[in-house]
Amino acid sequence: MGKSVKIKDLLKPALFQQVSGDETSLEREVFVPEMNRPGFELAGFFKHTDFRRIILFGEKEISFVKEMSKESQLACFSKLANDETPCIIIAKGYKCPEILKNIAIKRNFPIFETSQATGRVSIDLTGTLDEALAAETLMHGVFLNIYGKGVVIRGDSGIGKSEIALELIKRGHFLIADDAVELYHIGQGIVGRAPEVLRNLLEIRGIGVIDVSKMFGVASVLPKDNVDLIIQLERWLPSREYTRIGMEEDDVLEEILGIQIPKIVVPVTGGRSMSAIIEAAVMNMQLKDSGFDSSKEFVNRILDNIKNKSA
Repeated sequence: MGKSVKIKDLLKPALFQQVSGDETSLEREVFVPEMNRPGFELAGFFKHTDFRRIILFGEKEISFVKEMSKESQLACFSKLANDETPCIIIAKGYKCPEILKNIAIKRNFPIFETSQATGRVSIDLTGTLDEALAAETLMHGVFLNIYGKGVVIRGDSGIGKSEIALELIKRGHFLIADDAVELYHIGQGIVGRAPEVLRNLLEIRGIGVIDVSKMFGVASVLPKDNVDLIIQLERWLPSREYTRIGMEEDDVLEEILGIQIPKIVVPVTGGRSMSAIIEAAVMNMQLKDSGFDSSKEFVNRILDNIKNKSA
């Protein structure tokens, strides 16, 4: 069934008051992040209902229930409070309908009441579940926040990724993960963080493992960030053509968990300040995001110069 979250780990007693079901009922698992506002179900239409979703009752649903006959409520609630449905939440301070409560008690089915607004419950739980149930993968590299952009630096072992990261941290940028980056598909983007055992740590060959948060302060690390750019470090080969102007090829993208992430290949050779080059790459990306492309500007200047000479 994939990743899941148990009801007891999702709904906090301070915000959600349990009105039916015992401790064993809280062992039910949630497998999908979406919520179900049962409008069609209350009207008797169950054909496309996904019972794996948490059911959320708000003002409209409670008002509709009040217009239903006892027979209709009994038929509807008997289908909603089944073994597959994780739980039912009654929001905005409303009380659970008596017929639904009686069915839930007989079936040991968990129902919760909360004073929170219906929309707030939906947004908070969907966000929590979206992160907890997100598709994930692991990538080898160093993950930093550089000028507000999440940048994964990759390359062969021993190419100097951690040393470059150390220099960037000294320049005021933030470490998120070294060596291994856990990547999650959350919302419309990719979020990266460090495995728990490697959090705040950076391995420098010849020195060993250092704790960045203790050496440079807690403000030098971040727990997680969105992945905005991948920089691939490669040892320089004379036979290979590298981007010089920036117009040689279309933008390079790499797919991670179904999301396309911009990628730059940077050759590594003696005498190059890799930290400065990476900073320049990120700043150039920010300029492109704001609508300014230095490569196109350079080409336009050449074309204008040719036109002027022709005239």
